[in-house]
Amino acid sequence: MQSRNGRVETEPGTARLRELDLAHHLPAQQNYRLMQALGGSRIITRAEGCYIYDADGVAILDGMAGLWCVNVGYGRAELAEVARAQLLQLPFYNTFFRTATAPTVMLAARIAALTGGELQHVFFSNSGSEANDTAFRLARHYWDLRGQRQRKIFISRWNAYHGSTVAGVSLGGMKLMHAQGDLPIPGVEHVMQPYQFGDGFGESEAAFAARAADALEQRILKLGPERVAAFIGEPVQGAGGVIIPPAGYWERVGAICSKYGVLLICDEVICGFGRLGRWFGYQHYGLRPDIVTMAKGLSSGYLPISATVVSHPIVELLREKDSEFFHGFTYSGHPTCAAVALRNIEIIEREGLVARVANEIGPYFTRALQRLRSHAMVGEVRSLGLIGAVEIVRQAGTNLRFGDKEGTAGPVLRDRCIANGLMVRAVRDTIVICPPLIITPAEVDRLVAILDQSLTEAAALLA
Repeated sequence: MQSRNGRVETEPGTARLRELDLAHHLPAQQNYRLMQALGGSRIITRAEGCYIYDADGVAILDGMAGLWCVNVGYGRAELAEVARAQLLQLPFYNTFFRTATAPTVMLAARIAALTGGELQHVFFSNSGSEANDTAFRLARHYWDLRGQRQRKIFISRWNAYHGSTVAGVSLGGMKLMHAQGDLPIPGVEHVMQPYQFGDGFGESEAAFAARAADALEQRILKLGPERVAAFIGEPVQGAGGVIIPPAGYWERVGAICSKYGVLLICDEVICGFGRLGRWFGYQHYGLRPDIVTMAKGLSSGYLPISATVVSHPIVELLREKDSEFFHGFTYSGHPTCAAVALRNIEIIEREGLVARVANEIGPYFTRALQRLRSHAMVGEVRSLGLIGAVEIVRQAGTNLRFGDKEGTAGPVLRDRCIANGLMVRAVRDTIVICPPLIITPAEVDRLVAILDQSLTEAAALLA
């Protein structure tokens, strides 16, 4: 690489990079003492297709699509080329001064065409966290303009994940995150998640769906419908453990929001752009949200960009009231990120990846994962489209966990998977899987074979 003074410098070796990582870099969501004990991060140097490669040349099948995001896979030269072209023409300009750039405007129109209906207006940010912050601020502002200033409360679900900012963590329902920084902030409530394996084991699907949805209505009534601004939820909870709601749950939730005039916000950061076999998860469940947030698959992770899509009635009120929305980021609608996102959407369309997930590779993935059900440690296998989960239990036919608390077995199995060449994530005692949409049947078979082998190894370690 070239330094500022023009001299060519060689990239440090792996050992030196790990030293520098420990000395200066703070990785996301880590125990920094543990990182020190482990000698620093694994250094990833390149990627191609569905594989990542570390500095030692080890190939790892990426069962997490980066972080739920690399939908079109790695090594797409045309995304690099469109970024280079835009960087040379106009690398950046803001949207604050009543200005816009062509890629930003075109991307907004393209997203509006995909969402359809009343969802016609797009506010750009840089991450899913910021997209949800935008939804939070906009919803409260909307109710103020409606003359219902008492509508401030947001309802979310336990174990939901809506970002890492103060508002995002508050909207999310992860208690370990709440414990840091005295969160959630006032005005955020949480209700039960539709996690039947954990919270409704043995209950009929219909009864559990009704109970989980009715928890929302009960909370609205307890708080007073006139005080509730919005309900926010991921169609499928991703980071919470790939919680796929039972049939009828979302239909009931949508009806409850409509009944009490509560805004429905769908967080599509993980489910969007083909993950569930539709462009967006809310379309899979037949919902009509007022606001939709998205990120990750919008650019397949190639550049940071997110969007908050807003329904026409909300924007019409802002126009009618002649009200300025005092909100925005330096990089909102960044032209280079927008250009890459546009081409990413073109690739998804051109290669028919959404239909492929729905009709071909998604069903194949589901069938392949079911092979793991014979393991004594596997309590449940579930999937939808190309997102799935494997529940680890100490006794088949139950939901009993290893050890004194949840989270004993999951990390053991995760580490065996990674050692065997498969990148997955452990959420407590649930292994979650979210591969690129381009994964082949042969790669799905390899993914399941590594999980199979790793389950056997983990069982011996946990015995």
